[in-house]
Amino acid sequence: MCFPTRCLYGLGADARNEAALQRIFEIKQRPADMPLLVLISGSAQMAALAERIPPAARLLMERFWPGRLTIVLPALPDLPPILTAGKGKIGIRLAAHPVTRALVEAIGAPLTGTSANVSGGTGCRQIADLDPRIAQGVDLILDAGPLKGGVGSTVVDVTGETPVILREGEVTKHEIIAVLKSAA
Repeated sequence: MCFPTRCLYGLGADARNEAALQRIFEIKQRPADMPLLVLISGSAQMAALAERIPPAARLLMERFWPGRLTIVLPALPDLPPILTAGKGKIGIRLAAHPVTRALVEAIGAPLTGTSANVSGGTGCRQIADLDPRIAQGVDLILDAGPLKGGVGSTVVDVTGETPVILREGEVTKHEIIAVLKSAA
């Protein structure tokens, strides 16, 4: 399905359904070595995804969630390998858009939250700009009107001793460092 995320439209499927995940990869023409991030509606859903939540992750989540920040955590070993690209890590973000949050709550399971574009292409902030290949490939499109657009979430890997910023987005490196230093 295609649905609104914080700033762009995304493609979603039940994060534990391997056939649905495979379909996302096919629709996006996404390389198999690129994991998919997962959107949750609340911290309770993290227990079904992550082995542990390090203190640094808790600090960052308290400060920057919902939206704006994707936290990479150690994945539970029973997650579909296609979801994690076999890397043993899972990117998780608390859904910020009210439609997305309601959708995840109604389904009762985490959803993938990859951008609704062919891999390497431009994301779209309104359904009218959705690539026809994406539109034809999905079963459902939830049109919530034009979204704000802008930069994506910042991605921080907290699986090691020191958090690593994998992608700087709306939350800056300086903001991340400030939060982590405040707890030291």
